[in-house]
Amino acid sequence: MKFKDYYETLGVAREASADDIKLAYRKLARKYHPDVSKEPDAEARFKELGEAYEVLKDAEKRAAYDAVGRRSGGDDFQPPPDWDAGYEFHGRGDGGGAGAQDHSDFFESLFGRAARSSRSARTGHASRSGGAAGAGFDLRGEDHHAKVLIDLEDAYRGAHRSLSLRMPAFDDQGQVVLRERTLEVTIPKGIRQGQQLRLAGQGGPGLGHGGAGDLFLEIEFNAHARYRVDGRDVYVDLPLAPWEAALGAGVPVPTPDGAVELTIPAGSAAGRKLRLKGKGIPGDPAGDLYAVITIVLPGAGSDATRRAYEALKAAAGADFDPRSHA
Repeated sequence: MKFKDYYETLGVAREASADDIKLAYRKLARKYHPDVSKEPDAEARFKELGEAYEVLKDAEKRAAYDAVGRRSGGDDFQPPPDWDAGYEFHGRGDGGGAGAQDHSDFFESLFGRAARSSRSARTGHASRSGGAAGAGFDLRGEDHHAKVLIDLEDAYRGAHRSLSLRMPAFDDQGQVVLRERTLEVTIPKGIRQGQQLRLAGQGGPGLGHGGAGDLFLEIEFNAHARYRVDGRDVYVDLPLAPWEAALGAGVPVPTPDGAVELTIPAGSAAGRKLRLKGKGIPGDPAGDLYAVITIVLPGAGSDATRRAYEALKAAAGADFDPRSHA
């Protein structure tokens, strides 16, 4: 998938103000509007302009796009899993309203997930209030959303964490600025990747006597050097010596909650998954941990190891073909 340069699409600099972006869009939209343009690619260009403007006119989308743009990969672009972590978004969290079906795959890869998982921006309702100054309505504040990264170990034990969130907004000059705030958050034991934590009253302010909205934190795990996660199940590679796999052995297996002893059945092959029931992420029921066997061969750099390999070759016989199941 090719990275889309929305600034290039609108013909503006990356540091362009919100007003500059609006003017550029209006000028090009008039030129390529399908009802008036004679250009052969007018409809496609008009859709590209609309998509670019939808992102760059919105302080939140623009800040997130700028962040991932600095890590873009040209024609082989894939957004990193954590590309939008730490950004706080208003409740709509959408990927566009009407016409969203016309968005490109690039747009969907960045903002489509938010659109599919978004909650209602306003879950309260407006009601007349007596005697209040201003509009005279009580309106609940918007819910906000953010993705946050935690360690897998936090899901095993629970934790208290200080999390910093950045809320993008336009300043008086139309430039995107990041307003940061830090929250003290309790991570419950057993939380899953993709699960949301609700922080009541931490969203947008309400109007009149309307209460503040809530903040929903979507949980993602930091990439781990050792473990892989699938739901509540956790996978870890378990290196074995050839004799441990062939003859069987008792070996320690690391888990995020401490090492456990595992019996390796004789005749185990590389790729075999050994299940440790209930050793995955805690829950009701708890997940499992799978130790995936890998075989580590000793080097043949000494006379003794070379003789051992020669003896093994002779013992296996000419009929042994390691590629017979390839």
